[in-house]
Formats: sequence, structure tokens, C-alpha cells
Amino acid sequence: MIQKVNLKENVNAIDGLFLYKRVGTLNNHMLNVLQAEHRTLDFHIHKNSDELFYCIEGEFDIEFEDGLTHLCEGDFIIIPKGTKHRPICNELVKCLLIEVEGTLNQENTGGTYTE
Repeated sequence: MIQKVNLKENVNAIDGLFLYKRVGTLNNHMLNVLQAEHRTLDFHIHKNSDELFYCIEGEFDIEFEDGLTHLCEGDFIIIPKGTKHRPICNELVKCLLIEVEGTLNQENTGGTYTE
């Protein structure tokens, strides 16, 4: 049977920061939720995949070469492949990330996966 997914329940069930929990797969895209706090990743580029950040709870910034974009609860942003960027999380934020399977790795996430 097809199951519904509650993003808040799933992200709140994560026991710790920077743990990516897969909540679904859409075609060849993975949907992961995570909690982050006091973390600024290095600038990086995804060569083969756009990336979507959806802010479930909290606030954070995405920095680009030409400035910052601030996201609040309910906002999402799509970052086109090949765009240099980095998330900046100054306070607790809970997010959904959507991108092509295999895009995330230790170099560009700063975290680990749970399933």
C-alpha cells in the first residue's frame, strides 16, 4: 500500500545533527530530511544535479558567489547544477533536500546517512 510521509515527524525523529534520513525516492531523486545547527559548509558545486532545499522549520542562508539568500519555514530554493553555493546554519534548522541519487557525499554534506 502507498504510504504518506510526514516531514515534521520524520525530521523530529532524527536523533542528532547532520544525519540525513531518506524519506522517499522520486524517479532517480532521493528525498532526505536533516537537522543542522552552527554549521557552514565549504563552497561546492554539484556538476550533474540541481538541488532543492525546503525549510521545514527554522531559518538558514544559502550563500552564492554574488550574495546570500535567506530561507524561512515554508520556503524552498532550487539551486541549478553547476552553481557554487554553501548552506549556512546559525541556529537549528530542519530541512528537506531533493537531488539525484549519488549527488551527496561526505565532501559536500558534512554529515552521514541513516535509513
